[in-house]
Amino acid sequence: MRYLSSVDEFARGLELIREGRYFEAHEELELVWRAADASERDFYQGLVHVAVAWYQAGRSRPVATASQLEKAARRLATFAPTHRGVDVASVLSQVETARSVVRGGSLDLDEPRV
Repeated sequence: MRYLSSVDEFARGLELIREGRYFEAHEELELVWRAADASERDFYQGLVHVAVAWYQAGRSRPVATASQLEKAARRLATFAPTHRGVDVASVLSQVETARSVVRGGSLDLDEPRV
């Protein structure tokens, strides 16, 4: 097995989110989060929460989805508008839209764009 650098793992994690492979995305991004400097951990952990929120929505788990969306919003907020090539402001807007959908009793979330 080939060792991936944090940059490779980060890019792969974003790619997996785009592909709708949220569980795999969370695992890849978690590797980056754990290896990151303290000043960057909230950013990576916020993206982990995004992936997990959409994963939980797919499993029909509204409470877990809402919790992950709240955590994503809190962790990513200080990195807006952009960080490491990610349009954080857009991700936060998508998270807020998803939170509204969940509060309205649905888990039919639009695919995240990261």
